[in-house]
Order: sequence, then C-alpha cells, then structure tokens
Amino acid sequence: MSSAINRRQFIGSAGALAVAAAPAADAFALDAHVAPEAVRDVIVIGAGGAGLAAAIEAAEAGCSVLILEKMPVIGGNTMLADAFNAVDPEAQGKIGVEDSVEHHYQQMMESGEYRADPELAKLVTYGAPDTLQWLKDHGVEFSSEVYQVYSSLWPRTHNPTRPWGMGYIDPLRDCTRKLGVDIRINCRVTRVIREESLSGRVIGVEVSTQNGIQHLYAKKGVVVASGGFGASSDMVERFDPLLKDLRTTNHSGATGDMIAPLEDIGAATVGMEFIQLLPSGALSGRFVGAISPVENMILVDRTGHRFVAEDAPGCKFTNAVLRAPGKTAYVLLDSRGYHAQKPSAKAAFDAGMRHGEAFTAPSLNDLALELRIPAENLKRTVRDYNQAVAAKSDPLGRNPNTLLSPLETGPFYAARISMSVNCTLGGVAIDTKARVLDRRRRVIAGLYAAGEVTGGIHGETLMGGNSLSDVFTLGRVAGREVSQET
Repeated sequence: MSSAINRRQFIGSAGALAVAAAPAADAFALDAHVAPEAVRDVIVIGAGGAGLAAAIEAAEAGCSVLILEKMPVIGGNTMLADAFNAVDPEAQGKIGVEDSVEHHYQQMMESGEYRADPELAKLVTYGAPDTLQWLKDHGVEFSSEVYQVYSSLWPRTHNPTRPWGMGYIDPLRDCTRKLGVDIRINCRVTRVIREESLSGRVIGVEVSTQNGIQHLYAKKGVVVASGGFGASSDMVERFDPLLKDLRTTNHSGATGDMIAPLEDIGAATVGMEFIQLLPSGALSGRFVGAISPVENMILVDRTGHRFVAEDAPGCKFTNAVLRAPGKTAYVLLDSRGYHAQKPSAKAAFDAGMRHGEAFTAPSLNDLALELRIPAENLKRTVRDYNQAVAAKSDPLGRNPNTLLSPLETGPFYAARISMSVNCTLGGVAIDTKARVLDRRRRVIAGLYAAGEVTGGIHGETLMGGNSLSDVFTLGRVAGREVSQET
C-alpha cells in the first residue's frame, strides 16, 4: 500500500486545534470532513525573532497565520540578544566611520573562514539596512548610536533602547496581534507532513499539545523557525566532542527538536559542526556583559597580561581564551567603560557582581587583590595599553577604530570569564528564498526555514551582531515567499 497522502486525505483526517476559525480553502469546500479550525494559509514553527518576522510578512500579504511555540513563553534566543549589525551611513558618519554593505559582506565571509554560502551572506548583509528600517517601522526603538560589539570587526552595531530582546519581541508581538496572527504556546511540533515520505510538497504538521496529538494543515506552506541546538549537550557533543563540558548561554528550549523531523522528510543539513562560543561567567556560564563596546575594555589572563587583540574575530578570541591558564580570563573596564555598557550588558554585569563573577575596586591595586593576580603586572598592562591608545598603535594588532578609550578613571571593574556555547551555526540547507533544500539541493515545495535552525549562512564563525541581522532578514524573506505560494 502506498504511503502517499494528498491534501484532501490529510485535511479530512485533521484534528482541530483550539484556534480562531478560518475559512477553508475553496479547493476543499466540498469535503464534508474538512475542519476549518485546522486550516491556515501559513503555519510558522517557533515564536522567536525569525518566526515573528515571517508571520508578520505573511499576514501583511493577506495570509491567515498560525504560530506554534513549544515553550510556555515566546521569544526564543532572541530574548537573550540585542545587537543588530547594519550599515547606516548617517549614524556611522557621526563617529567618523566609513562603511558599505560590500564591506560588511566581505567581513562576514572573512569571519566565517569563507565557509558561508556567498549568496546567503550577501542576502543578510545587503538586506540588513532595509530590515533595520522595517524593524523601526514595526515599533522597535533603537538607540541613535552605533558601536562595535564583541567580534563584529566594525562599528555598525545597533541596539534597541530597551534591554535584552524584549526591545524586539514586545513590539513585534504587538504587530502580530493587530494583524490577527494566532500564537499558541505549549505546542510542540513532532512531525512535518509531506505528500510522500521523501517527495511531494509539505502540507502540514503534527502537533503535541495538552489535548493530545493533532494535525494541522497549511494551504501555502510551513515556515520552520524553531531555533538551534545550543542547549542540547548531547547534540553539541555529537557535532563537536571538544565542547562536551561547556556551559551554554542559550534558553532552555534551544534543543534542535526540528532537525531530525526535517531530515526524516529529506531535508539536507549543512555546517552542523560549526558552534559559536561566547565569553561568559566562568562559574555559571551566564552572560556577564563587559565585552562590548569593544573600545572600552581589555582582556588579561591570570598573570595580568593581555594575550589577544580584543577586537579579534570570534574564533581567534575563543581559541586564545581556551589556551589561557585555567581557560579563564578577566575583562577589565574603568568607570567610564562600566557606565558605557548597553543596558542588557550592564544588567548582566551587575548580576555578575551579585553572584561573585564580577568585581569592582577603587584602584587597580585593590582590583588585583580581588582577582588574585599580580598587581604590578596589571598596572603595567594598563599603562602599556593606554600608551597604545594614545599612539593608535597596538602591539597585539588591535584596530585603531577600537583604540579609543584609555583605562584611567576609577573605580575599576572586572569580570571573570570563560567560554560557553552561544549559538549553533549549522542546520537545514536553504536557498536565497528561504526554501528548504533536500540532499540533492532540490527545493522541498511548501517548506521554508529561517533563523538558527538553518545552516550555511555564517560559515565557521558568527560575526558578532550578525545573528539578529540574519534572523530578522531571512525571517522576512521566508514570510514573503511563502505568502506567494499558490
């Protein structure tokens, strides 16, 4: 017996999920078993940044949209992020920085060791300025200043005025409400249903809810925006055994649940071994701030010496910390640097002081005592660094763009850091229309993906601040493209 399932058969067996009613498609109007509540134009899996962006674009194109979120709250990893990279000549010009989308693209390729798909990288970097304006048009309020976030290579980073990802998630959620998008929490998608097991178009999903297993149908298509697997120690270890014992900065739902179901229907994956680390609290793995803006900080090891250019690409920075004594280092700020932190970073640093992972002292001597590192070494390191700022020339190769702020005004601050799993750069393969590809790089009709569930966009290393540029830009692409399905 054939395992094939066509649209009529599937919709006829669909169980109704408790969502607002939507009219059934004309193509199915004669089927007496059609459950209108189980039908939408578009189903989005995941209510993080990519999922919300996709839903808004599809809804603005006139589609009925249902978002399924497995967690009890929306936001995903976007709730833990704030930095967004985009070329902005007006804001960058105010601080004397020249830039271009081509420069952003070239740096993104360089940062990823040229392992990124060039067309996808270009889509992100060339599309980011438009996405920045789109976010503003949809209620996201940004600070007027740009800066250089950790591992971003250039001052083109934008931050919302509100801390953490709520500056993005709250206004975008408000947009979905106004557009009539249904968001259902505590709904775990367990299967993506295709007409044939490895062929035909995607026609719906199987969902596990508190009421049991239910089937839902998407007339136009399904967008997978379910996030990465940075909180799954088993998956992290499988793809990079060297990271087995590292903590994670991810939210607890970032467990890569949709990778296997997508592979089951033929989706290809790419770059699964590329996993990004982030400096975080050496004891807890929590983000402790301090590392951005880069121009305000230096990094020293247990001996009190600098050992890497602080504006280095993420892979170089990571390797340097992991080679340092005890795989531990200290981020140093003076009073000006502490107060210049972005709201999210400052809140994280203050939490670190409460938890014994960050410290303050009136002088460098006192700070060295707190950190248990040689005071003379630390004072010499700071003196040498301040001279490098004055000369705009650093022996470790730091870019003059980040040699702006000497460390000279007490009190002084420090955070004890190591490296934690921050995000995963591998996932399902997509094309420039966010369509999921199979192992022969053929489009799987009716299936789209965006955000951290995808791979091939960043290469080996994520350039700091590019994650949200990718998430929102590709989320928008997926929403626009699925809305045009017939």
